[in-house]
Amino acid sequence: MTLSTPLDTLTFFDTRLHKALAAGGFTTVAQLLTHYPARYEDRTAFDGWPDGTSEIPTALCLKGVVTDVQLKRAGPGRPFVIVTVSPPDRAGMEGLEAMQSFGSPITLRWFNMPFIAKSFAADQDLILYGKPKPTKRGSFVIDHPEYEILNDTPREEATIHLQRIAPIYGAREGIPQKTFRRAIWQLLEQLEDEAVPDLLPVPSSSSEFAGQSRVRALRAIHFPDNTAAKDRARRYLALEEFYQLQLQVLRRRQQWDALGGANHCGPGLLLDHWLKALPFSLTNAQQRSIAEIRGDLARTRPMNRLLQGDVGSGKTFVAMAAMLLAVESGCQAALMAPTQILAEQHYLNFRRWLDPLGLRLGLRTSSRKEDSFDPLFAGGESRPQILIGTHALLHGDSELPDLGLAVIDEQHKFGVEQRGRLVRQGIAPHVLVMTATPIPRTLTMTVYGDLDVSLIDELPAGRHPVVTAVRDQPDLAQVAAFLKQQFEAGRQAYLVYPLIDESDSLDLKAATKEYLAWEKKLAPYSTGLLHGRLKPDEKENVMRRFRARELHALVSTSVIEVGVDVPNASVMIIFEAERFGLAQLHQLRGRIGRGPHKSYCILATSGKSPEGMERLQTLARTSDGFAVAEADLLLRGPGDLLGAAQSGIGHLVLGDLVRDTALVRLARRLAASAILEEP
Repeated sequence: MTLSTPLDTLTFFDTRLHKALAAGGFTTVAQLLTHYPARYEDRTAFDGWPDGTSEIPTALCLKGVVTDVQLKRAGPGRPFVIVTVSPPDRAGMEGLEAMQSFGSPITLRWFNMPFIAKSFAADQDLILYGKPKPTKRGSFVIDHPEYEILNDTPREEATIHLQRIAPIYGAREGIPQKTFRRAIWQLLEQLEDEAVPDLLPVPSSSSEFAGQSRVRALRAIHFPDNTAAKDRARRYLALEEFYQLQLQVLRRRQQWDALGGANHCGPGLLLDHWLKALPFSLTNAQQRSIAEIRGDLARTRPMNRLLQGDVGSGKTFVAMAAMLLAVESGCQAALMAPTQILAEQHYLNFRRWLDPLGLRLGLRTSSRKEDSFDPLFAGGESRPQILIGTHALLHGDSELPDLGLAVIDEQHKFGVEQRGRLVRQGIAPHVLVMTATPIPRTLTMTVYGDLDVSLIDELPAGRHPVVTAVRDQPDLAQVAAFLKQQFEAGRQAYLVYPLIDESDSLDLKAATKEYLAWEKKLAPYSTGLLHGRLKPDEKENVMRRFRARELHALVSTSVIEVGVDVPNASVMIIFEAERFGLAQLHQLRGRIGRGPHKSYCILATSGKSPEGMERLQTLARTSDGFAVAEADLLLRGPGDLLGAAQSGIGHLVLGDLVRDTALVRLARRLAASAILEEP
C-alpha cells in the first residue's frame, strides 16, 4: 500500500465503508490521510460539568449519561428532539443532593431533525461537545451539539476512541466520527514507513524537526501522544505545504528568467526633462523604485517586478518614469487597468503630465477609443507610444506590435491568463505590476515570490492624514447638515453603500434607493449616482461632472475603490461599513485627503455587530496601510484578502500565513537550495 493506492482495493475496509468514503470524495489513501482533524478532544481529562447560571464563553467537551429522550413539536412541521444528559457520577443520587455534588442535567436540542431521537436511549454513555447556554430555569442547554455514543464501542477499539487525545474530523455525509477515526487508524496501522516518501530535505540535528519525517508527522497529527507532538506534526506538515508552494514560485521565476528579452531602456533624456518640469520633487522611495526599474529595463532578462505602495504614495509617477524610459528606447508601453473609470483617470493624468513632451498617447476601453494626437500630422506615425486601457487591450487590434513594457495596475484584479495575453502582444516585454493594497511580508514571499519587489514606503509631502471615526447608526439629519457645511466651504463628498439595489436576502441599504433620499436631504446641492451597472458613457459623464464640481455629492458603490482622484473631495461616509474588508475600506478612504483640505472618513454601521465595530476601530486608529493589511489578513485570511484564485494559496490546509511567518521563511530557503542543487 502506498499513498496513491485506491481505497476500493483495500480488503480491511468493508463494503459499506467503501461506499461511504467514495460518496465523501475519498478515492485514494493520500486523500484520506490528508483529511486532517478539525480539532481534538482530550479524553484523558474532560471539562468540568457546568453549574450556576453564568454565561460560558467557550465550547466544552463533556462526558455524561442519557437520562431522557423526547420528540416534541413546536407546531405543524416543526419537530424538535430533547435529550437530557446528567453527569456520569450521579448514578444512584437524586434531587438536590445530586445537583449540589455534580451539577444540573444539561438539555441537548435538535430542531427539524426528528430522526435523531432514534439514536439515543436511556443509560447510554455519551461524549458531547458544544457551548452550553444558561436558561431562565437555572439549567443549561446545548443546541445541535457534536456527540459520540460510547456503549456501542467494541472493547478492542477503546484505545482508538477513549483515554487519549482523540481527533475530531470535519463532517462527511453518512460517515460517523467513530467510523472515520477507525478508518484512519487502520490505514496508519497498515502503512509502512517506506511507502511515504519525504517531500522535505532531511532535517538537521539542530532543527526543531530533527528526527521528524512525513509518515511520523501523519501518524502524530491524527493520533498524537500529547499536545506537543500534535503541534510539532502540524508545523512539519505546514512547512511541507509552504515548501511545495515556494518550489512552484521559484520555478515560475526560473522559467521567466530563461525567456529571451531585450534592453528597453532609453538614455534617460526624456525622463530628465520630465522630472525637471515637475512642480515638486519625487520622494526618496519613488526615486529608489525608478532606479530599480531602470536597472531591470537595461537588462536582456525580462523584468518581472511588483511595485507596491500605500494609497497616494505616487505609484503612477513611477510608472510614468518607467514608460518614458521604455518609449525613448523605441518601443511601446502599455498600462492596463481593471476598470474604465481607473483607465480614464490614468489617461487624464498621463496627458496632463506628458503632453508637453510631445508623446503620442492613446486610450482604449470597451466603449471608448481616444488619441492625444492626429495621425495625419504625426509624421506618418499612427500608433500611440503609450497606450492606456482596460481589458480592451487584450482584444482585437490593440496596436501594440512593439510592446516593450507592460504595466498592470491593481494586478490582483486580473487573472494570470489575462496578464499573459497582454505580455504576449510584444516581444518578451518587461512587466511591471502595481498594487495599492499593501501586502504583508508573508504574502509577498508566497503570492508574489517570483517577482522582484519595489516598495514605496513614504507619502509625498502635502498629503494630510484623514480624520477617521466609527459611528453607530448616525443621525442622517446631522449628517446632511455636516455635508452642507462642507459644500458651502467648496468641498465635495462620497456616500458609499455596499449594494446597488435592495436585496430580499440581505438587510442592507442600497445606493439606488438612498440616492433618491439624499437628493432631497442635500437640496439645493446637486447629487450624482455611480455604480457598476451604469453604461460606460454614463459612468464617464457622472465622473466628469463630479471632477468639474458640478456635483457636490456622489452616491456610489465600491466602484470608486481604486484610482479615482478628485482632490477637492474631502468627505467620505461609508454606510454598512462592517460589510467591507479592512483593506477595501482603506482603499476607499484613500479617495479623499488628496488635496490641501482637512478630510473626514466616517464609518457608519448598523450597530448590529459589536465585533464589527471593534474591527472598524482598527481603521480609525491607524492610517498605515501595512498595519491595516496585517489586521485584515489576521481577520479574513489571504484567500479573502487577495482572492484564492489569484493568490495561488488556496491549497494551504495546515499552513497559516499569519502565525507561520518563520516557516514561510524557512521554506523559502529550503526551496532555493533545492532549485540551486537540482535546477
